[in-house]
Order: sequence, then structure tokens, then C-alpha cells
Amino acid sequence: MKFTEFNFDSQLLEALSYTAFEDATPIQEEAIPVISAGKDIIACAQTGTGKTGAFLLPILNKIVNREEEGVNTLIIAPTRELVIQIEQQIQGLAYFINVSSQTIYGGGDGKDWEARKNSLKNGTDIVVATPGKLLAILTLGIGNFKKFQHLVLDEADRMLDMGFLEDIKKIITYLPESRQTIMFSATMSDPIRQLAQKIAKTKPEEVSLAIAKPAAGVDHKAHLCYDEQKNKLLDHILKARPDFESIILFTSTKSKVGDIVRALKTFGYSTDGISSNLEQRQREIVLGNFASRQTRILVATDVMSRGIDIKEINMVINYDVPNDAADYVHRVGRTARANTKGEAFTLVNPKDMPRLKRIEDLIESKIPKEAMPEEIGKAPEWRTTKGGKPNHPSKNKNFKGKKKWHPKKKKDGNNNKLDNNKGNA
Repeated sequence: MKFTEFNFDSQLLEALSYTAFEDATPIQEEAIPVISAGKDIIACAQTGTGKTGAFLLPILNKIVNREEEGVNTLIIAPTRELVIQIEQQIQGLAYFINVSSQTIYGGGDGKDWEARKNSLKNGTDIVVATPGKLLAILTLGIGNFKKFQHLVLDEADRMLDMGFLEDIKKIITYLPESRQTIMFSATMSDPIRQLAQKIAKTKPEEVSLAIAKPAAGVDHKAHLCYDEQKNKLLDHILKARPDFESIILFTSTKSKVGDIVRALKTFGYSTDGISSNLEQRQREIVLGNFASRQTRILVATDVMSRGIDIKEINMVINYDVPNDAADYVHRVGRTARANTKGEAFTLVNPKDMPRLKRIEDLIESKIPKEAMPEEIGKAPEWRTTKGGKPNHPSKNKNFKGKKKWHPKKKKDGNNNKLDNNKGNA
């Protein structure tokens, strides 16, 4: 379906013509008519499917040449990176139309804080914000919502995972009841439906696209290994790909980011890490260096997997298997974009093998298991059931680490074992 078929304002269509986008994505085809009709909606779509355009385009079309004062649209997203990404799309589309926008998130100096407060006080058309920082301003009694029309929750499932539910509930108390509620989520779970029922004023229409499979250009591989072998495996994988200039490594916890960065730097790789522990200015510098190829490897957490939008990523490495199979699709979706090629390597310890099996079931494809390099040691056996545990590497003759010492049991004259730690009666 062509964008020209949506009957958008001519100015918005002109802006779209400069973006080189002509055809709507499936989520845009289904969501835009519902949002244009002013109906509440809960839409299930992944990052990379055009979901931002699915809610931005009909909203921009409604408010083009708007003259009323006050905030018209509030878009809430879980991370600063996603807020910035949405704002960049607004700026790109609004280049030819008279629409103002402002971001609200943590970090910055006093001038930034004043600009963010003024955007709510004086009525910027569209405000894009993270929940915590937005609530901090609203509690000061600042906010002009007399002409408010649209509330958008983007990545709603991620906001619930990050514990923003109470913040969202409080934010809604500052908004007028007469509004359109638009929710986008990567999953259509019961908690998401319950949230929609609480905040929407009418029964929301559901638009759900099946979780897309990774791009055809992704070459999937896995290494079965023990945790103590992972860093040496990373070195082995990276040495074999000296021409890869842009690599993202995902780990499930931000506490591991620093350890992995230090290990890779020890091997001599240009590496940096990004997580919510960094101040906003630091995060912008890290992402900027990675985007400009000054940093070869970026170590990030799952929270970042939906907020990083950098082209031409050569490879994604999963240091840990993600807890949710859908997160695997989000992670590897950073590479092989726009019909390019890319690799996705996953390091799998014994306890994560069932998770990898669930990923294979989701993507309907077996992920090849690579042979362990001899110099690193023996790999665990592939098992996805609870029947027994693979041997620890210390049981393998090629294991390079230290073995734990256990005292041998003594025997008495009748060949019975004695307890070394207790006296004999």
C-alpha cells in the first residue's frame, strides 16, 4: 500500500517523498487507519517494522497547521535512546510542516531542564519523554494539557519490565480523560492488555503482527561453552573477522558490561560499553563513537537492543542467551538490515541450552553449533532436558583451569570408608 493512499496532507506527503519511503509496512497499513479514525488502539509490533511511523504519521497529519496552544501529543518511551530516536523521526518528517516537539529525559544541564519545563508549560505540540523525568516535572504543577489529544506508550512491555507501571499511572492522572490512547508493544501479553484496559477510555482495537523472523541475511551460529571459556571464544571469533568494523555484543545484565569491556580491551580490541549506569552525555559520546567507527565493539544490555539504530552492523554477539526468545530477534535485528548480510553468534552455557531451543522453535530454524577450538578446551554436550548435567570442564583432560582438591576417604581394616573430618567411634 502506498502512503499516498492514506489521504495525508500534501505537506506531509512532500516530507515523506524526501525520505524515499513510498510503501507502508504491514503494521502501518493496519494501524494508521485506526489511529486516523481517533480510536484507542493496542498494537503488537517489533522494532524495525516501522511502528514509529505507524503512530507518528497519523498524528502529524492531524496536527499539521495546528494553531491551538498547549501540548497536543505525549509520547512516553522506556529509554533515553528511544526518546531521541523518536524525536529524530519527528524532526525528519516535520521538516515541511509547522509542528514543534521537545524531548524530556535525564541528563543535561540547567538550560536543558528549563527548556523541558517550558515545553510543558507553554505547550509544545509533541512531547517525547521517559516516565521518571516527565513525572518529576508534572509533580511541580507544570503542564498545559487543555488541548491535549493523544497519549502514546511506545515499547509498553519494556516499560512494565523496567518497573515504570506506577509512574505511568501517576502521569495519567495529570492528563484529561478525553483523549486517544495509543499503545505499541513487542508482545501482546495479559499485563499489556490489563494496562490498556486501565488507561484507555474505550475498548482498544487490537492490531497484532506475528513476531517477525530475523532477516534472511543473518547467518546464525552458536558455540556451546562454559562461562569460563567465553572470553577466549570471543577472542577466537573476533580474530577470524578482522574486516568487521562494527560489532554489538549483548549481555543480559548491566553488571557484566564493564567486565566484558575490560576483557576485550585486554585482548587489544577497541571496545566501549553502554548501560543505564552511564550519564546521558556519556551515553551519547559512546554511541557517537560507535556510529562513526571510532569504536569497533559496543557492549550493551537488552534494554539497549530496542534503542540502538545504527546502520551496517557486521555482527551481533550474544554473550548470554536472552531470557525471552523474542529478545533474540530484537538483538540480531541490529544486523543484516536493508537486505545486507550479517552474522549472529550466541555463546551458550549448559543452563542456557533450553533457552536456545526455545529460540530455535520461535524462528523455526536450527542454529548451527560450531566446533570448539582445541586450544580452548572441550565443549559441553547439547542437552535441552533436565535429565542430568553436562560435565564441568574440570572433568575434561584438556581443561586449562585449576581443579578443586578433595581429600581421599580413608578405609579401615574391613575396607569401610572413614570420615576424614570426624573421630572414629
